Amino acid sequence: MLAGCGGSNGSDANSGSDDSKPASGEKTKLTFCLDYTPNTNHTGIYVAQAKGYFKDEGLTVKVVQPADGTAEAMIGSGQAQLGVSYQDYIAACYDEGNTGLTAVAAIIQHNTSGIMSRQEDGITRAKEMEGHVYTTWEMAVEQATIKQIMESDGGDFSKLKMVPYTVDDEIAGLKANMFDCVWVYEGWAVQNAKVQHYDVNYFSFVDMDKVFDFYTPVIAANDDFAKKYPDVVKAFVRAAKRGYEYAIKHPKDAGDILLDAAPELSSDLVQASAKYLAKQYQADAKSWGVIDKSRWDAYFKWLNDKNLVESKLDENSGWTMDYLEA
Repeated sequence: MLAGCGGSNGSDANSGSDDSKPASGEKTKLTFCLDYTPNTNHTGIYVAQAKGYFKDEGLTVKVVQPADGTAEAMIGSGQAQLGVSYQDYIAACYDEGNTGLTAVAAIIQHNTSGIMSRQEDGITRAKEMEGHVYTTWEMAVEQATIKQIMESDGGDFSKLKMVPYTVDDEIAGLKANMFDCVWVYEGWAVQNAKVQHYDVNYFSFVDMDKVFDFYTPVIAANDDFAKKYPDVVKAFVRAAKRGYEYAIKHPKDAGDILLDAAPELSSDLVQASAKYLAKQYQADAKSWGVIDKSRWDAYFKWLNDKNLVESKLDENSGWTMDYLEA
């Protein structure tokens, strides 16, 4: 389904090593792995760092990017005790037998991704992707998602041409006619289009089919570490929650904190994204971080039903609310 889960099954010695748990009175040192380069999905982490929320919990947190492969490989092997993942990536890891990580909090409450295209092409719904070029990550679950939304909208998936995804900036790719439509996150790529005053059409997967309201992204923890040091994981999640709650209430200030940590980012894009995500981090949930069992289970069931996993997934696996305090 997806690559890069690594070879861990949660049994690596580093995952629960005593090096992460200091002697009494010292700070607990943790490594937190991002899924990609810093962006507004990570704002709450940088806020917690800058505001001293981790320090308040007795933690020293080192934020890193995945050096080789994906965050899942680093979390599952214990190179990072926690990090950023996605429900579909966790499913892929579990399918490979690498069950060393578990989602412990939702960073964004609903799936805010969908299809973006040039406005002039008139692609306002899935059926209208027919006869156009879509840029793909060449993942089975991704292409099955596109197939389902097109066919459920009366479209013919066979009439969609696919080319490999090779860009970091989707707007640049659309401008250069490298493709006609692309899977993006509304909080980043669509905001980038607005900042650049580039006219696009966008429709969300959730609007097409509620089964795609899965959790993306999430904070995941290494299982062995979490079982050995549950209070440390709870402390991390508490601090992260404070960080995201600050980002919800003070998006501009939170955006400035992210820019201080990653000055290479566009200030206009970060601020536009921060404003958008302030309403999405918690959305309609009772509090930040909550994972809804029915939505999680529904997506795993879809993966099972579509035979996108070699081994049937336990539909209630891969997540826990044991470390998130109300």
